[in-house]
Amino acid sequence: MLPEFYHKCLAKLLTPRQYTTLQLIIFLLQSHKTIQIEKLAALLPIPIKYESRRRHLQRFLILPQLQIKLLWFPLLKNWLKIGKKTKLCYVAIDRTRWKERNLFVASLIRNQRAIPLYWFLLDKKGNSNLIEQKRLLKAVARLLKGYEIILLGDREFGKITLADWLDRKGFQYVLRTKDNKYIQQEESDYQQLSSLGLKPGKSFYLYQVKFTKQSGFGKINLAGYWSKKTQKNHKDEGWYLVTNLSSLKLALAAYRKRTGIEAMFKDCKTGGYNLEKCQGNEQRLLSLVLLSAHREADRARDRLYFGYSKRSKNQVDRNSKICLSYQIRN
Repeated sequence: MLPEFYHKCLAKLLTPRQYTTLQLIIFLLQSHKTIQIEKLAALLPIPIKYESRRRHLQRFLILPQLQIKLLWFPLLKNWLKIGKKTKLCYVAIDRTRWKERNLFVASLIRNQRAIPLYWFLLDKKGNSNLIEQKRLLKAVARLLKGYEIILLGDREFGKITLADWLDRKGFQYVLRTKDNKYIQQEESDYQQLSSLGLKPGKSFYLYQVKFTKQSGFGKINLAGYWSKKTQKNHKDEGWYLVTNLSSLKLALAAYRKRTGIEAMFKDCKTGGYNLEKCQGNEQRLLSLVLLSAHREADRARDRLYFGYSKRSKNQVDRNSKICLSYQIRN
């Protein structure tokens, strides 16, 4: 069910029984798109009672090996090496909330889909702060060492403190910002973005402007864009984009890729895995998110996002054989 290099990466971390359980869970995620432990236990093809299957899952999901840096990073590095031969990576950051959980995620964007790179739960309901943003992005930078990164973020992240840190760390970025921010052009007074005259069908690009009344920060480029046509179910408003890319065209082309992470979040919630219905504790929840990421990356591989051939028609049969093999051995 999983690519051959999975075996090489995971054989050092999991016992054969644990690895088979991992394959079964990913297969169930592919087939049934749920991360509710109770539903997974009911579907798990092991010839034991339901309560025993549920406890088996609960024990598996708290294994110390189920960590992003141990189980996920080696696989991502392998994908990047044998996938599309490019050194350019578009990375989107965003949060998704359900009930009391607040998940902060960085994702690699490929062909309008998002593959999670690194994530953690915030211990609060609101926006992330600079310390949390730096924690997330330092992990991404280590993972994508040697690659050119263009960071994409919505209005939560369009602040001079983050833009300044990204500049110093060598990131490229396109961050949407709010229209109540101020800029200062050469030999001009400060202007609020809302006063720049942006309206439907118009755009602009301002090179090296001061983007705060605070002292001690460098200058940024500012792109403005408002589409002539408003997409259905989207609020009609313009984009103000803080960037260090060199043109309006590059900034817009990059920022449009950010929608991939929104599609991923939809898949995680009512449009897919029903993440908001998961009753597991934080450790088990993060393990399920990790296994869901495997499923999303596997789907990306099947659709040629990483240059692989499509899954054969016999894949489902091979998945079934894995389930049968598990039953026979146990």
